[in-house]
Order: sequence, then structure tokens, then C-alpha cells
Amino acid sequence: PIRVSQEIHTSVTEAPYFAEDVRRELVEHVGEDGLYKGGLSVRTTLDPRLQDIARASLRAGLVAYDRRHGWRGPIAQLDGKDAWQNELMQIAVPPGGGDWSMAAVITVTPEQADIGFVDGSTGMVPLAELKWARKWLKGENRGPRVKAVGEVVAVGDVVFVSPKAEDSEGKPYPDGTYRLEQVPEINGSIVALDPHTGRVLAMTGGLDFAQSEFNRATQAFRQPGSAFKPIVYMAGLDNGFTPSTRILDAPFVIDQGAGQGKWKPANYTKKFYGPSPMRLGIEKSRNLMTVRLAQTIGMESVALQAERLGVVDNLPHHLSMSLGAGETTLMRLTAAYGMIVNGGKKITPTLIDRIQDRSGATVFRHDTRACPDCQQGGWFGQAPPQLPDMRETVVAPGTAYQMVSMLQGVVQRGTGRRIAELQLPLGGKTGTTSKSIDTWFVGF
Repeated sequence: PIRVSQEIHTSVTEAPYFAEDVRRELVEHVGEDGLYKGGLSVRTTLDPRLQDIARASLRAGLVAYDRRHGWRGPIAQLDGKDAWQNELMQIAVPPGGGDWSMAAVITVTPEQADIGFVDGSTGMVPLAELKWARKWLKGENRGPRVKAVGEVVAVGDVVFVSPKAEDSEGKPYPDGTYRLEQVPEINGSIVALDPHTGRVLAMTGGLDFAQSEFNRATQAFRQPGSAFKPIVYMAGLDNGFTPSTRILDAPFVIDQGAGQGKWKPANYTKKFYGPSPMRLGIEKSRNLMTVRLAQTIGMESVALQAERLGVVDNLPHHLSMSLGAGETTLMRLTAAYGMIVNGGKKITPTLIDRIQDRSGATVFRHDTRACPDCQQGGWFGQAPPQLPDMRETVVAPGTAYQMVSMLQGVVQRGTGRRIAELQLPLGGKTGTTSKSIDTWFVGF
């Protein structure tokens, strides 16, 4: 007899970028017919808890960054004041809002804006929850501080809002209180993977999949900037340098040839610090020390290291590449850092653990190690199987060990010290390209 269970334990995790990359990978493995007609069972690497954290963290970070640059104005403007609900129904909700609600501003006083929603319900946005919305000005500037609600919104404005339960001091707000929101103009991505296996535990490739299906974790080739420097320093360690070796931090000029002008890299601080330990060079992300190191050991060594770690294929042998002028993806760079922290063993990022066909036969498995002693029927007192480590060594263990120590210094004393607030044994590296077009942090 078939008994219906009333206790169904299922959970749904929002991971559209991850799911779409899995779909593409399945097409490569089994083809379109196999994917849609094969009755496949696919076990992925996703950790739902970490995925939820990654998605929420990325959105919160992008929103916070965007707010620091000011308010760009409402979504739309209604024509009438009385028929706001009907007019609001006619406006398509723009992508990027996520869980936010679209609302119309009904009345405005210096201290609050009353808002209405498509279903006819109302709420209010207090002055404190839109003070961030200083006028957006070109460049890094913002307008004057907001002193009245009318400086930001007007009657008839259509805006995004989110419910707010308490103020910045933890005092509860009345029911129906909301915060003014704005879809960020910038975008980003997050990847978290197991450095020993390459299993991708969480990945979100953008602010909102409905807004853009382009996966910035796997499809966006961007300049890593200073996040590339560990590759250069590891090449230095392989060529006889140590973390305490002093490298000259002083002006560096190269004549690029007729009509090309002179290349003059500089430190972020625009200062020079003289002979400094190599460890300090990566902690403070000194460009001039990195370029001198690359020139001393040769860009051929740097390019070989980058190719072994899968960061950049066929890296041009130009000194500017030592400062991260090449292009790579977040997934590739994260996997490379995984190979540093796991002791120098090669890993391949994967979203799929195993694929089975409709009869239960395994047609793909990421872990290809053979286990002749594994018993399918369970444990019968036999000794645990000894699985071979088939991973290729791509970084000398001593070099990987020293690099991990140097990257710990970046968090403890260098450009990544804000991360040290987590009170965990952490290492990592920041990266910033020209004019902060791209910013990175890769850590462990």
C-alpha cells in the first residue's frame, strides 16, 4: 500500500546563477537530449546555508556601496494624485529590486513620506530612513546632507522600499514603517569553494538574475590588479627569495619605445619607502617592489606560475602583467588561492559531484579516485579504505607554506586588516584596478 507522508522535508535555495551554470555543464556532458529526456539525477556541490549567506552578503554590500554615492531619483513619476493606485498598477516593476516593494509617494511632510502599494495598503518612510539619499553628483561627490523628506522625494514619485522594524539604535518603529531603497548601478559576485577538492559551495554571479543572467563569477574576465601579486611573489620564492629578502621600493621608469612614452608605475600612496622586506611588499601591496621582483626573476617565471595555477593562459611577458593587468575570472583566481592554501595541490572547480541516469548508474563523477576496497553493502568491520591522493603538485609545498604566512600578514597588518575583525585565523589579498573599476578580495 502507498502511504502518504504528511511530513515532507524540502527546502528551496535561491541560486539561479549556480543552477544555470549546472545546466550549461550538463549540456556539455550529456547533450540537450540527455539533459531534458534522460531522467537524470544530479547531485551538486551547493551548500544551501552558505549560498543564502553569499546571496544576502553580496546584495547588502552592493546596496551599501551604492548608497554612499547618493540618490539618482525615483523609478517613475505618476501623473495624478488621486488615482495613484491605478497608475501604479500600470508601471512594470524594474528588475534588481529583489524582495523590495514598489510604492507611490502619496503625501510628503518634512519628517516623513506616506506611501501606497499596488494592493491599496499604505505605509510611511521616516526622515531617518532616507537621510542616506543625498543628491548624486558626478564623480565621487554627493550633495548636501538631507534635512527634510521633500529634498529627496515628491508626491507622485514611484520608489522601491523595504520594511524596517527598528531604527539605528534598536528602538522599534511603528508597524508599516519602510526604508527608501535604490537598485545599485554596480554589480559583483561571490564564490566560496573547498580548497582541497574544488567543490563550489556557494556562488552568486550578480545582484539579480532577473536583471542580468551574465555570471560575473565564471564569465567575466576582469583585471585582478593586486590580487595577482601572490603569483609573482611565489615565483620569487621559487627563485631563491625569502619573505625577509629586501627589495628596493623606489621610482621605476621604462622607455616603451618610439612614440609610446615612458611607463612609470607608482604605489597607491604615491610614496617610496626604500629597501623593504618582501613580506612587507605584499602586506602593503607595494607596486614598485612587485615590478622590481618580476624584472629580477623574469616575467617568464611569473607567466609559468600563472599558467600552472590556471589564473591566466599565455600571460604576455610584459612587466605590467605583474601588477594584474592580465584578465581572469573570479572562479579561476579563487581556485588558484585554494591551491596555495592546500599546500600546492592542483584542484579543478566543480559544481557537480555526480550524475546518475534514470536506472541509477553513475555516468559522471568529479572524484575519479578508484576505491576497490569500498564495500557497497555497508561496513562489516573492515579497515577504512586508503584513498590515493592523485592531485598534481603545482606549487612547491615550502613556497605554498611561506605564501600562506605572507597572506596572513596582509590581514593582520596590511590592506586586508578590516577582515581581521572576524577574530579568525585568516589570510588573503585585496586587489584594485585603475580608478577602482574593479575591486577584489580573495581569502581563506
